[in-house]
Amino acid sequence: MSDSKGLASGSLGTVESVVMGVAGTAPAFSVAVTTAVIVSAVGELAVGSVLYCGLIMFGIMLAFTHLNKISPNAGATYAWVGHVFGPTWGFFAGWGLLVASVVFMVSATIPAATSTLLTFQGLFNLSPSLVEDTRWVAFTAAIWLTLITIVVTKGIKHASYAQMIFTVIETVIIFALIIGAFVEYWGKPAHMPTWNWFSPFSFTPQTFAAGALTAIFFYWGWDVTMNLGEETQGGHPPASSKGAFWAMVNLILFFIIMMIVVLIVLTDEEIAAANTNVLYAIADKLFPQPWSSLAVLSTILSTIGTVETQILQFSRSMFAMSRDKMLHPRYANIHPEWQTPWVATFVIWLLGVLLLAASSTMESVKSILDSSVLAIGFHICFYMGLAAFACAWYYRGLLKTASLKDSFSHVIWPLGSAILMSFLGLYLLPTFDLITTLIAVGGLAIGIVPLLLGRYRT
Repeated sequence: MSDSKGLASGSLGTVESVVMGVAGTAPAFSVAVTTAVIVSAVGELAVGSVLYCGLIMFGIMLAFTHLNKISPNAGATYAWVGHVFGPTWGFFAGWGLLVASVVFMVSATIPAATSTLLTFQGLFNLSPSLVEDTRWVAFTAAIWLTLITIVVTKGIKHASYAQMIFTVIETVIIFALIIGAFVEYWGKPAHMPTWNWFSPFSFTPQTFAAGALTAIFFYWGWDVTMNLGEETQGGHPPASSKGAFWAMVNLILFFIIMMIVVLIVLTDEEIAAANTNVLYAIADKLFPQPWSSLAVLSTILSTIGTVETQILQFSRSMFAMSRDKMLHPRYANIHPEWQTPWVATFVIWLLGVLLLAASSTMESVKSILDSSVLAIGFHICFYMGLAAFACAWYYRGLLKTASLKDSFSHVIWPLGSAILMSFLGLYLLPTFDLITTLIAVGGLAIGIVPLLLGRYRT
């Protein structure tokens, strides 16, 4: 099994790219997992946090789409930062994504596992304690991870077909929740909507940082469209860039609406009690059984979709870094029939299973999710911030020669987003507990080892 064939170029069109970008952020999953965390941190300002973080992430998206003009590359951030700032910075940008993706295998599959166990509990009258038993949750999560890995390994078209089906079903369920929530609770909201939810003056630096670092997790994943650039149709702009743009526009609107829905339907106590089952808690107040259980289905499908896209991101980034000899060349092997980087895909499956086994020893499901979400937020700030700095530096000449519009979209907005990303990561780093700090900082620092090994080989 060698790389006698490359990746399956031209396999994805614009619509498939948009679906990949939306599925990469996993709307239902993100709301289910992160809502309790962000509401406990900033309360009703969660709406504003999602809005302003969306504007920051839009600047990052602009940076990615402009850097994509250099050359579509499976390594995306790794390749572009390396092109602008040199191979060492490029390596650590790629490494930050690899570490975040591996940690995400825990934070993503855990909600799918709890939703699955919740479904089985209702169908077979199993013990309610199973949903909070970290060993059963980790075991179920490992099964989901294995099944998804098999689909991804079999080819990019298989993955895109699965995403299209999952996203359509998930969208129908979520729209039903949104419509039901506004019809039933707009006149009697659990939290009375006010403009203070959106006002930038409602934030202090502390609340802005706390809300934004968690809100970043909502948006992360759309950049899978860029990692699939070599497998996406070209054009001006290419389908990968158009996919990223329209995915981001839709996601900002969706997350703002969903945060409002959560706050008007659920009280603070209900949000905290729901933990990773916020969508089910909303559905349970809106619809009778068995229809309310469809919210659990949407969470499972959304989780499957985002795990799939993160496996794609990890495997394509590792493939590109190995192709350039930054990592061992074995990880660049392409399956001759499926045209996927099967060795790199196997690596993330193995690391994900090992992390799930380690997480089963933690005290609660909530502690697993809290640590992983915060650590991933730090990694996102690191590698996406580097990409935005690279874009601003690469196109800096436009400030003298181009129109205000081009200067703003190529330099000013990406640079502002990069600065805010850096602020968020550095500001909240001292607030992490030991486990989160080890995952966040230690995960990046350990990259020195493969970097030096790669230089020794070459």
